[in-house]
Amino acid sequence: MALTQLGQIAMMTSDLALLGRLGGHVVAAVALAHTVLFVGFVIGMGVVSAVAPLASQAFGARDPRMVRRSLRVGLWAATLLGVPLTLGQQYGEGLLLALGQSAETAHLAAQYLYGLAWSLVPAWWFIAIRGFMGSVNRPEPAMWITVAAIPANLLLAYALIYGAFGLPRLELFGAGLATTFVNIAMCAAAIWFAYATRPFKKYQILGRFWRCDWALLGKLFWVGAPISGSFLLEYGVFAAAALLMGSIGTIQLAAHQIALQIASIMFMVPFGISMAATVRVGHAVGRGDAEGTRRAGLAALALATGFMATMTVLVALSRHHIPWLFLGETAPDADATATLTATLLLLGASFFIADGIQTVAAGALRGLNDTRIPLIFAALCFWGVGFAVCYVLGFPAGWGAFGIWIGLSLSVMLYAVLMVWRFNVLTKRGYLPAVKPV
Repeated sequence: MALTQLGQIAMMTSDLALLGRLGGHVVAAVALAHTVLFVGFVIGMGVVSAVAPLASQAFGARDPRMVRRSLRVGLWAATLLGVPLTLGQQYGEGLLLALGQSAETAHLAAQYLYGLAWSLVPAWWFIAIRGFMGSVNRPEPAMWITVAAIPANLLLAYALIYGAFGLPRLELFGAGLATTFVNIAMCAAAIWFAYATRPFKKYQILGRFWRCDWALLGKLFWVGAPISGSFLLEYGVFAAAALLMGSIGTIQLAAHQIALQIASIMFMVPFGISMAATVRVGHAVGRGDAEGTRRAGLAALALATGFMATMTVLVALSRHHIPWLFLGETAPDADATATLTATLLLLGASFFIADGIQTVAAGALRGLNDTRIPLIFAALCFWGVGFAVCYVLGFPAGWGAFGIWIGLSLSVMLYAVLMVWRFNVLTKRGYLPAVKPV
């Protein structure tokens, strides 16, 4: 699961590295485009992420019919949410202008969004199917699909950005379009694996697909909507930080995007571990094993903490070299962007470990269907504390980009503390959610 997540972020990273050769202003535009896209993307991602705990609990309870139904309602939810949110991405330029971004950067971001927006539904379908595969203890096909997609995305993005191999030069639009084509192919491959290969085909995932399971769809939203809300609050504060950076300057926004991309790469491993925690905790819930839920969650937390501590040290030591992986040496303001990026990476070391811990704790709590209290924690930490500190230190205090990253660090560390506390309290008293047929 962790390797699958790394593969997905590798595709985004390769896009950024290819586009960075066009200049820092293009990197800044990509940052804004991702900001707009992720606001829509995380809404659906949270809902379809609920497939994993529901299917895992059903698998632990030895109820294969409920496993299939859980995936089916996830695919329905992805489609119902995807149509309006995909269309909404087409108005990204106007939104960015209304938020005070420069006309040039907003226009470039819109070109990327025009190609990228159509990836929402296939990406959500893939997440739902990946959750189903993990819930039955067979996540490998999703990993192999993602591994195959990395070079495919790199070649197609390069060809469409720069006009290679006889294809037109589309630059930002081409990068977005390449990602969409690759996501469609990944979705198609996942459907085939889930429908036609062992051990998945016995679940007959497309059986009666045309019939919407309204009762279970309601439960999916009941569990998944707070996950979406938590994701939206978390990613929203990072999106707001990007907008604050953009109002300071293009160099600050480009440096922020590169540093955040490195943080995202590291984050993908604990995020994959969090998905495994959801599955293992869900299995224990389905079996009625209270001690197993605690053991699975604590093991995942220990694994993520060790990994992130190691990676934080490596990033701190190589912080002066990392920015040049994303910047052309002849690009305007490259030296200033690289210097600021290195400083942000050192400053961000304070929250990298906490970021890994909070996502694993959140995954373990999802396995317990505990998603509402974490939503309250997210609102408090990311906006009540995080955004307020970002703004005050960034502008009235005059600390600029450094103040914004300090605010992000404080919000993530506080959230991690509260999430671990919540999991510890629930599992110490042997809490298990009721697993009943719908």
